[in-house]
Amino acid sequence: MQHLASRDAFPSPSAVTTTPDPSAPVIPLKHPVRQTFAILLLVLAAAVTWNVATNDRFHWTVVSTNLFAPQVLRGVVLTIILTVVSMTAGISLGTLLAVMRLSENPIVNAISRGYIWFFRGTPLLVQLIFWYNIAALYPTVSIGIPFGGPEFLSGSVNTLITPLGAALLGLSLNEAAYMAEIIRGGIGSVDKGQYDAAQALGMNRTQLMRRVILPQAMRVVLPPTGNQVISMLKGTTLVSVLAISDLLYSAQIIYSLNYQTIPLLIVASLWYLLMTTVLSFFQDKLEKHYARGFTASAAPTRFRSAWGRTK
Repeated sequence: MQHLASRDAFPSPSAVTTTPDPSAPVIPLKHPVRQTFAILLLVLAAAVTWNVATNDRFHWTVVSTNLFAPQVLRGVVLTIILTVVSMTAGISLGTLLAVMRLSENPIVNAISRGYIWFFRGTPLLVQLIFWYNIAALYPTVSIGIPFGGPEFLSGSVNTLITPLGAALLGLSLNEAAYMAEIIRGGIGSVDKGQYDAAQALGMNRTQLMRRVILPQAMRVVLPPTGNQVISMLKGTTLVSVLAISDLLYSAQIIYSLNYQTIPLLIVASLWYLLMTTVLSFFQDKLEKHYARGFTASAAPTRFRSAWGRTK
């Protein structure tokens, strides 16, 4: 007798389940449009590079001759000094302003807000020119008892505030306003539980800021601070209006004599590119240092299947 096979002996295709094989090779998706666009960009970049390198109007011999000229090197050194001093003063004053901004005292808070409002609301170039001509408002400066009291020390403002001093004042005070907001944002990013833990250990407000809050805020503060340092380096070009021999002003002096404007501007640009590259390198190192413990190290993944398995 012929026996008919039962229905269960032949399951439907939908009932068949497959398990992905972890050892199966991963076949990357093809992106022809993306690859074509990348090739076009590469060809365009090569064409621009070749055109710039072979264009005689750039006068590359003049660039190479003046790249390490003594006057240019002195301008580089002065630019670095302006950047370091202004950023150091700006960060120090900005930290104080940020703490004042977070104060519960309305007078202290209002003074910090007013400072930030004024120096962020007026152009840096205007501030530099203002400090350069401050003697028009205050020809002399004196130290003594206010409101008509005797003076103990007096001097000429033109003697105290030189063009270099005016540049440092303008750059530092302007930078402090921006750094105050950056540091305030970093302090605000620290978890409130850290405040409670520090207070439970008996720390006062100064110890709390110095040992707990500021070290943790550095992770958030460092990226925008690095951008501010680079902006400060390039912003020092504004001091050339005060006849200070920074890098740009040194290049301007040279091309005013030999009339090679473009080559000397290229010289200045190359030096700025070199200095910003070095600053970006150290910024990256500092960010990785302070980010330890906050970012989990994950193994590189190329493909995640629909079942959640990493291949």
